[in-house]
Formats: sequence, structure tokens, C-alpha cells
Amino acid sequence: SDRQKHRQTETQTDRNTDRQTDRPQSEHITPDRLSVCLSVCLNGALCQCGGPRGTHGSNATGDYFGAAIVSQWDSGQHSSEYPTDAFGEVEFTGAGRRHSHFLRLSRDTPPQIVFTLMTAHWGVPSPNLVVSVVGGGGEGQEKVKPWVREVMRNGLVRAAQSTGAWILTGGLREGVGRCVGEAVRDHAAAAPSLSQKKVVAVGVAPWGLVHNRQQLVNAQGSFPARYYVQNTSQDTCGLDSNYQAFLLVDDGTVGQRGGETGFLSNLEDYISHQRTGIWGSGSIEIPVLCMLISGEAKMLQRVDHSLRKAIPWLVLGGSGPAADLITEILEEVSLGSSPSSPLPEGGEGGEGPSTELRDRVREKVRRHFPAEANLEKLVDWVLSIHKNRDLITVFHQEQEGSDDFDTVLLKALVQASKRVASHASEYTEELKLAVAWNRVDIAKSELFNGDIHWKYEDLEDSMTDALVNDKPQFVRLFCENGLNILHYLSYSRLESLYRSLADSSLAYTLLQRRLAERQAAATSLTQLDGADPGSPVSAVTRLMGSASAKELCLYEVSRLLYDLLGDGCQPFYSAQLGLDPGASTRRAIRHVNKLLLGDCLYRDQRCLSPWASLFIWAVLQNRSEMAVYFWEMASESVLSALSGCKILRELSKLEDETESKVSMKELAQKFENLAQGNSLWRVGSCGSGCVMTVCLCVALQTLLSQIWWGDMERNTKVWKLVFAFFRWRNFWFAPVTSFLGNVLMYFLFLCLFAYVLLVDFKGPPPKGPSISEMVLYFWVFTMVCEEIRQTFFVGSTTVIQRMKTYIQDIWNKCDLTAITVFALAVACRMFDESYHFGRALMALDFMVFTLRLIHIFAIHKQLGPKIIIVSKMMKDVFFFLFFLFVWLMAYGVANQALLYSYDPRPSWIFRRVFYRPYLHIFGQIPINEMDADKLLEVECTNNRTLIEGGMEPCMDGSYNWLVVLLLVVYLLVTNILLINLLIAMFSYTFSKVQDHSDTHWKFQRYNLIVEYHSRPCLAPPFIILSHLHLFIKRFVRRIPSAKVKHFVLELRGRAASRLNTWEGLQKENLLSAQNKRLRDSDTARLKRTSVKVDTVLKQMSEIRDRDRRLRLLESEVEFCSSALSWLMEALAEGNVIKSTRPPPMLSRGIRFNRLLTIYGRLTLLSKETLRL
Repeated sequence: SDRQKHRQTETQTDRNTDRQTDRPQSEHITPDRLSVCLSVCLNGALCQCGGPRGTHGSNATGDYFGAAIVSQWDSGQHSSEYPTDAFGEVEFTGAGRRHSHFLRLSRDTPPQIVFTLMTAHWGVPSPNLVVSVVGGGGEGQEKVKPWVREVMRNGLVRAAQSTGAWILTGGLREGVGRCVGEAVRDHAAAAPSLSQKKVVAVGVAPWGLVHNRQQLVNAQGSFPARYYVQNTSQDTCGLDSNYQAFLLVDDGTVGQRGGETGFLSNLEDYISHQRTGIWGSGSIEIPVLCMLISGEAKMLQRVDHSLRKAIPWLVLGGSGPAADLITEILEEVSLGSSPSSPLPEGGEGGEGPSTELRDRVREKVRRHFPAEANLEKLVDWVLSIHKNRDLITVFHQEQEGSDDFDTVLLKALVQASKRVASHASEYTEELKLAVAWNRVDIAKSELFNGDIHWKYEDLEDSMTDALVNDKPQFVRLFCENGLNILHYLSYSRLESLYRSLADSSLAYTLLQRRLAERQAAATSLTQLDGADPGSPVSAVTRLMGSASAKELCLYEVSRLLYDLLGDGCQPFYSAQLGLDPGASTRRAIRHVNKLLLGDCLYRDQRCLSPWASLFIWAVLQNRSEMAVYFWEMASESVLSALSGCKILRELSKLEDETESKVSMKELAQKFENLAQGNSLWRVGSCGSGCVMTVCLCVALQTLLSQIWWGDMERNTKVWKLVFAFFRWRNFWFAPVTSFLGNVLMYFLFLCLFAYVLLVDFKGPPPKGPSISEMVLYFWVFTMVCEEIRQTFFVGSTTVIQRMKTYIQDIWNKCDLTAITVFALAVACRMFDESYHFGRALMALDFMVFTLRLIHIFAIHKQLGPKIIIVSKMMKDVFFFLFFLFVWLMAYGVANQALLYSYDPRPSWIFRRVFYRPYLHIFGQIPINEMDADKLLEVECTNNRTLIEGGMEPCMDGSYNWLVVLLLVVYLLVTNILLINLLIAMFSYTFSKVQDHSDTHWKFQRYNLIVEYHSRPCLAPPFIILSHLHLFIKRFVRRIPSAKVKHFVLELRGRAASRLNTWEGLQKENLLSAQNKRLRDSDTARLKRTSVKVDTVLKQMSEIRDRDRRLRLLESEVEFCSSALSWLMEALAEGNVIKSTRPPPMLSRGIRFNRLLTIYGRLTLLSKETLRL
């Protein structure tokens, strides 16, 4: 007889990792000990532990007079411990279910070890509620009633799904455990996959009772153990495959029940002292509720033991003996005393109940358990249970249905909480339970219906719980019912919200990375300064010594947002931290560390923009519903939406998990649509990825046109601009001037390049280069200077970020390629050995520079989208060439092998394998070299020596028919199939882009205007003068640029207020339109119809119940009428009453409601008469 213990230091990795590693499984789980029976107490052929005599060791069966033979066997005294041999995962053979975890453990195993194992290593989510279902239905007991099965299926499991609960049962295929397993199975088949994770069924069973338990034994651990499931309709003691985890408690017995009771009670008590939420961040402890279904006499002790630990119980009245007894005692027996502390073990202490009441309880116990011998012990348990009756709630199937079973659970826990914590408000405890279960419907119907006046203090903790654990509906409910967000959100609480991020989220990882950078910088500063151990800098180093999430502050958040948004936004929280926006990272870290050592007065301040801060907090965690709600409540709708879009798209580039990446992109697209739906003109610099939406606005296009033309009229003719090129000073400051000048000069540059390449390209020094070529070199040098300016002197971000921004543009990549190839060509043409190679590179580079000219068509409304079409078609061509290369190589190799048996010349092999088949596509088919009937007479040989010497090999015509056949198939596939496939791909790409041509053109136009707005007015090569002027103006005279203000319009006071008001109206209109579409959608209609159908079904059920009651009442009235008739006849025959008139006759037309009115009088009269 074995039992195991599990140490707290046990660890378990994923089973896939375990399968791949070479280490034994015992290194992943460090087993403790199991016990073996060392003393025999014979009861016939079996020991009292339940095992046969032969299974005991020799030290247990030595003789009947030694110490090994005892009269009363005890698990704790008569067993010894050995290493464990059963843990890991179990696969139910033939069931087709997912693997379940299992562990064999001792009854005195500390519950905190098991709870940590389940949540941290098995990956079972922490519960918001634990329902421990106990009772009968096992072997030798009354079967579970049908209505109880219905409660399990439609009540318990659905409530567990809505609350995120654990269901603890026996886990065996018998009785209540089998009912719960079938209910979980039915739920998994009908519910979506996301909700299946919320229903966790855990089996806690005696190890010695499990059928085929030896299949689970493996000293190294089982990953998985194959457990045979017997498909039978009869109850068995085998494990139920519908459970996620099994805790098999071994108390040293075999085939006996009840060994798991002590451990289960301790586990329930431990869980009831843990807090809900992520990292235990919930506002309440995990509620634990025990449910009693039927039950035998021993179950009364189990109930009494849990009640003494203040664990509430829900008793299903009418389900069986123990449940019926407790129901009857609570409803009919009155002890006449208020609830007090429970009696000690044995019933001693305090004044006990009277003899009369004890006799009444004894009578009821005898009626429910007539075969029990120890009747007085049962009476003591029942009386002790009654003393804790405030922790018990009785559920009647006749009075309450299974549809609102979750509400029944809530009321049972609230009723118990009033006794455990009498100082707490009843409604506050009920609210905390509703938040923990995420049941906003219960909160609205029971707590926020207008009958209760909620204060800010009552909602504060629950608000934090709802925020941390992602319950946006409760956040909305609290804000609508008395919680002022301005009073709630301080900077200290905002930091605590960031510290509560789940460690699996990307935002947590990025914040921890910034924190580590700050710690490393603080350490390096200390080393450089040579500070003493007691100096402030050394104290900062000690402060930064730990990388805990609790050390996060607003500085890390500000750094992260700056890295994601770039220089498009001002640094966040700089004013609160006292940071200079232009300060270096080193100075900022030094200042923040010094600030954290002080009082940190900013943490007590109220957040100036609470909705915007919460919006960013939700976006960083990719919480869709909560982020959208905060966006609705925040001001500056377009900027908020674009910021969220930019943040999410940048985060999606860093996310590794595909599911999270997709959800981030979807939420980013949603915010982009929200920004577009507002139809506002204000633009925030949130990156090119999100500006496209706002570019569609008519007002913004007008602003862009105004910036494009500068101080000139927008209808100015182009030919007028040409004549005014050297006369009008304002002309030079318009982006259109810079654009036209660059286009004109670029054409001249291409002409000069072509002239040098075709006419004036002299040899290497000292012959060359020529004067025109030197001018070309200088021209390209001025282009390089402009590219350097665009890369390193545009924007206020770091150098690396500027380089990344520059390289993201496709045309900048083209410029970089052209300049690099040009520099390489110039270097090569200076030497005799590489002169021709340099000239070839120069020719290729001319093509690159010429293709760069396509960029100027972006300003044209018709030609601009064609650039995008061409770029997308290039991707289609790439895939086409891949398929073409496969066919070309397959045909070319086969054709060469069939025509020429031996030809080792590499150049000719390449021509005949790749070049010639490629020309076949365009109709160049040399029939005289392929068809044996049309061969020309040429000098050839089959001698390998001559062929290797350079002579032409003769063609092999033995399989000429196969060559012709392959040619036909090759032309069929390439000219008909692949070419038409390419045409279809081109057509699809063209139609897809053409449908949104206006959108693409506006986006291209925006980028072009922004580019030429920042460019100097002069074009290369004269741009060098502008560069010198800008250098003197910016770095010598320190004059800031005035152009940056063209895209920024600062509104203050009344103008800003009017703009925000207009934005709010536009947002309300957008949200109203969305809500209307949502209400009119088919899904919403089906949902409303489903609610109405459920209401009708519930009313019909009530009508049927009333009809049943009326029928019962009618039968009782008929009985009373018959009894009265008999009484009247008996009195008429006797001489007790002398009547002066005949008895009244009941009219057939009397109404039934009149019978109901006199029913009470008749009942009293009949009882009094029978008593007489």
C-alpha cells in the first residue's frame, strides 16, 4: 500500500521538451516518498488497509505475536515511506481526448505545493471560484437523479464557464464524478474553444480505489502514461477522460473510500485564502463552495469538518439521504439559539441542546439512515452542522431552476461572507464576487439597478481589479455609476498598473528591457565617478540592483513610447519627472535615479489626462475592448486613434507569436478605421503607416495643396512658373518649385550621364576622366550630400532611428543602390585591369538612375497609381519566374540528355539547358537542330577525345520522337498555362489597385509633398549652395527652421476648445452610426430573438409548474370535499347534531377560485373535526 509526497521544489517542463531531452524524467520532478504497510491487522483474509496478506512484506507478516501484528491499523503509524512512482501525464487510450496531468500524493501533502504545481507547472489557470462537488451515486449507493444531472449540465458547468471556476470531484466514472465529467464533455462539444479553457475539472480520488492504477506507475514519470478506458454504461472506478487533472491521494488503503477527504479539505481551505486575478491582484480571496449531492452517513462528518473551517456549502435538497437530512433539519428543526461558534470535537463545551430537541433530531437521523449503528455520533454531527447554518444554502429544484444556477452560487457565497466578515458590506462583497467572475449582468440586475447608492470608496478596489484583469464591461459600469476617473487615477496608481502587466506580454518584456538599461547605466555611472559606498550614486546602484517589475516607473514607459512613436510626439511624462526634453539619455537616467531616491512627489499628483493614459496602457497590452472604450472617453479622437495604430503596428513587428501579431494588426486597422470615420483634418505625426487614413480627408488635401504651392495661387500655369523662375523670390520657397527644379535638373543629369557614357568616356588616368565626366562626378557628389542630409539631419530621433526611417522608403533604397554602384564603377574605371568592368557597371548604373525618374509620376493622379501597380506586378513576376525556372530546367536537362549523349563544354551546356529553352517561349525554335528529319549536314564526331578537344558532337536521333513530344508539352505549359496565369495575376493586381487608385494617389502625393517641402529650393548640383547656407544658418547662427511649422498648427484657448468640441461631436456621430449598424445586424437580431425565446420558455416552465400545483391543489380540494361528505354523512346518521334543514349541495357552476378561497377554512375544519 503506497502513498506519495510532493516537494515544493518540484518542477516540470513541457512534455515535448521532456521527450527531446536525454535526461531522465526524475530530474524534472524530484519525487519524495511513499509508504508501505509494515503492520498487519487481519480482518479475515485481508488487512484492514484493504490489501491481501500476501502483498505485505515479511516484516509485516512475521508472526502473530510480534510488533508487526496490531489490533487496530492506522495509516499514519503503520506505514513507511519510499520514493514516488506515479506522476506525469495520462493518455486515455481510445478516448481521443487531450492528455491530462496526474499525481499520486500523500493525504498529508501540503496543499500549497499542489496548488503551485497545478498553476505554475501544469499551466492550469488560477480559479475565480472553486466548487467542490461531493456526494453519493457510487457503488452501493442511490443513483444520481435525472434533475441533478440537469443541474450539473445546465447549471454548474455553465456557471463554471462564466466564472472561470475549478470543479473538484472524485474524477472517477461513477456517481457524481461521472455526471460532472459528462457535463464538461457536453459543454466542450457545444462551447467555442476559447471558453473551454475556463472550465477546469479536477479529480481528487483515493489511489487505492482507482481501477487499473498500475498503468500509471513509472518511477521516472510518465509522459504520457497510456490508460485504457473501458467503454461501458455501468459505473466503474476508472479515471474519467473528461478531467484536466487528477490528484490521486494515497492513505495506505486499497479499495476503500474516504482516504482523500482530509487532503481535499486542506486544499479547499488553502485555496480559500489565495487571491483572485493575475499574480493575486484581485480584490477578494478565491471563493470556495462545497456542493452536497445525496451522500451517505459519513458525509455528515465531511460537512461538519469543512463548516468548522468556514467553508460555505450548497445543499441540493431532494437529491439523497444526507442532503435531504440537512435540508429537513435546517427547515423544520429550531434550536431556539442564535448562531454561535461551532462545538469542539466530541460535542463538549458550551451548553448543549435540550433532550427533547436531541430526540427529534435523532428520530430524523434514524429515518434517513436506519442501518447506521453509531447513531449518537451522527446526531452530534447534525447538531454541529446546524450551529453553522449561516454557511449553508439549500437549493430546491421545485422552487428554483438550473438556468440561474450561477446566481444561486453567488447568493450562497454572499450569505456565507456576511457571517465570516460581518463588518463588510453585503453589497460590496457581492460586487467583488461579480467582478471576480466577470458577471456584469448580475451586477447590473442585482447591484446597479438604482436601489443602492454607491460611494467612490466602495468601487475603488473593484475598479483596480477590473483594470488589471481585463474586464472592460465592469470598468464602463463603474465609471457610469459614481467612480470619478480624475480622482481615481494618480501617477502612483498608473505605475502600479504598469507593474501588474503579465510577464508573458510583449509590453512587459520591453519595459523590463528599458529598466535593465537604466540599471546598467546607473552602475556604469557609479564606476566612472568612483563613488563611495555611502554616496547617493552608490545608493542609486543599490536601488537598481533588482530587475523586479515593481521597480518600473514612468520613465521606462516614456522611453518605450518614444521608441515606438519616434519624434512625432512630445516625450510622455517629462513634466512629471522633471526631465528636459533635449537632455541626453545619461543625464535623464541620472536625474530619474536621483528622483526615485527622494519622496517622488509626482506620484501623489492626479493624472492630467487619465483617459489618454489608460488608453495607452490598454493599447500596449493589446486589449481591444478596453482600448476602444478608453478611446471613446478620451479627447483628441484622431490623434489617439493614430497613436494607437502606430503603437500596435510597431509592436506587431516585434511580436513573435502569430496569434498576438494578427490581433495587433487587426486592432491597429480598427483604430485606423476609427480615425478615418471621424473625417477630421487634424494630423498627428504617428508614422507613415497610419497617415494614409487621414490623407483621404478633403480638408487635409486642401491643406496639402496650400503647402505645395506656398504663397502662389494654386491655379498658376506651369509655363508661367518657368518664366518666373529667376524673377520671383517667393517662388523659391514653394515645394512645387523644388519639385520642378529637381525634375528639370534630373533630366539634364541623365543627358550628361548618357553623353559621358556614349561619347566622352575616356580611358583610365592619365587619359581620363574628361571634364564632362568630372562634372558628372561632382553632380553625383551633391546628390550624396543631399542623401546624407535626409538621413542624419531630418527629424529629432536617434541616428539609428533616422537611418531606419530613411532605408524604409523604396526610392531611398534606389538612390542608395545607384550611388553605391556609381562609386564602385568610378573606382574600377581608374585602373587598366578593371576599366572595362567599371564601364559596364557605369552602364548598368545609368539604368538605375533612369528608373529613379519614375518617382516624379507620383504627383500625377492617373500615373501615380500605376507606379504601385508596377511594383506589385514585379512580385507577381517573381513567382511566375519561379514556376518558369522549374519547367525550363526540367525540359532543358531532358532535351540536352536526349540530343547529345556526351558534350562536356560548360558554355554549350548552359546555352542548351537554359538559354535555348527560354528562347523557345518566344518562338525561336531551331528545328534543323532538333528534328532528325531536317538536320543539316555539319562536321561532327562521336569521339570523346575529339569532342573534348573542341569538335562539335553529333546529335543522337534514336529518341527524336521523345524530344518532339517534350517540346510540345513544354510549349503548351509555358506559352498557354504559365503565360495566362501571369496575365490573370496581372489583371487581379491591376483591378485591386485600380479600385483604390484615389487612395493610393493621395498617399503618394502626401509623401511627395512632405519630401520636397523639407528639401532645399535648389536642385543638384546647385544644391551645394543651399547646403552651405543651411549649415551656416543652423549650426553657426542657430536659427531654427520655419518650415517645420507648416505641418503643425498649435491651437490654444477658445480655438482648441472649439476643435475638441467638434471632434467630440464627430466621434459621437460615428459611434451612434456604429451602434445602429450593430443593433441592426443579423447577429444582434438573433441574440435578441434568443433572449426572447429563453424568456418565453421560462414563462412556459412557470406556467407548467403552476398548472402542476393547481392540479395538486385540486386533488387536495377533492380529498377535503370527500372527507367533509363522509363527515356529514356520519353526523347525519348519529344523534350528535340536530339539523333543522338539509345539507347544502355543491353547485356544478361554482367557480374554481371560490373553492380556493374556502380551501383554508375546510382544511382547518377537517383537522379540528378529526381531532375531536
